[in-house]
Amino acid sequence: MTFGSLLRQCRQTAGLSLRQLAAQVGYDHSYLSQVERGQRPGSADLARLCDKELGTAGRLTATFEQRTAPYGQRPARTGQSRPEPDPLEAAWRGLVGTLDAGDPAELFSDCRTVPPAALLPALASQLRGADGTEAAELSTLIAETLTRLDDRRTARRWWWAARAAADSVGSGAAVRAKETISGLAERRPLPELLELAEQAVGLDRQSYLPRAARALVLAELGRRQEAHRALQELIGIGDGLAPTYQLHWAEGRVCTLLGYGVAGCVLLERARELCPESWVGDRARLDLCLAECLAVAGEAAAGLAMALRVLVDLPDEWHDSLVYDAAERVLHVVQAQPGSAELTWWLARSGRSVGGGSRWR
Repeated sequence: MTFGSLLRQCRQTAGLSLRQLAAQVGYDHSYLSQVERGQRPGSADLARLCDKELGTAGRLTATFEQRTAPYGQRPARTGQSRPEPDPLEAAWRGLVGTLDAGDPAELFSDCRTVPPAALLPALASQLRGADGTEAAELSTLIAETLTRLDDRRTARRWWWAARAAADSVGSGAAVRAKETISGLAERRPLPELLELAEQAVGLDRQSYLPRAARALVLAELGRRQEAHRALQELIGIGDGLAPTYQLHWAEGRVCTLLGYGVAGCVLLERARELCPESWVGDRARLDLCLAECLAVAGEAAAGLAMALRVLVDLPDEWHDSLVYDAAERVLHVVQAQPGSAELTWWLARSGRSVGGGSRWR
């Protein structure tokens, strides 16, 4: 059992809601929710505090330490020089062997070495023994991480695994919505993404995320009337939910794509207020979305300055494909602005073919 699922089990046994436990341990309830769902790893401090409040006698701390032990800490074996197997490939083979979703042999054919990323071995190790819900969540995180590392062919395999695992436990709508949003940054064909978003809405007509994914694709397609209606529906659903940065980001992003610059800036500013400072990559992408929206609202110089500041200040390890996709979107709006050559240089530095393969309307 993963640390997150054990935390959820212990909290429910104690009869506490997420908000109640969050207040007792001094953490934000949305962060605790993400830990329970496997979207955040948690921390030793969180495990210790929860053990104290839930009366679990160190079980959470022990599970956290076991699950987060650095990958590769194995006893040395003398006389052997054979390399260790790829942990992500091993996890993939173990996962697909449990899914009744047809022969995955064709998917194995494009297997390649996983890019070096500290997160991937940890996610792969947690898949061992994961149940359907955990397998879907972990596979989704692996797919999103591979997308950020620009290993998109391997990410496709993990999106397939995430959908298969999620369908087995009835949570396929959320996975399809997340894949749709990730696919927009990958510049996957919009008709393909619209079909995926429609599947998500068909599976769950009440939840926010599937409708947000559909609204984003409609806006990218330039189907303004449909996208405008979808935006109104989003705002209506969002009014009944606790505010999160992801919620305001989705609404602000649709506004930007539709040219509603002022409204989009207001929503994205709200999103920035809710996004934790420690979420470096998320904040960088959010700031770049705001930079694009500023330019759409007629503040091109401010948008360009903000985008450059993000790229200059962001540590190299956070310069991923999603950051550069957001930066390229800014460039599309400010390319006639004096000083845009520096933004072009940053994108060229990333190895991207600036303007090549773009899908601007």
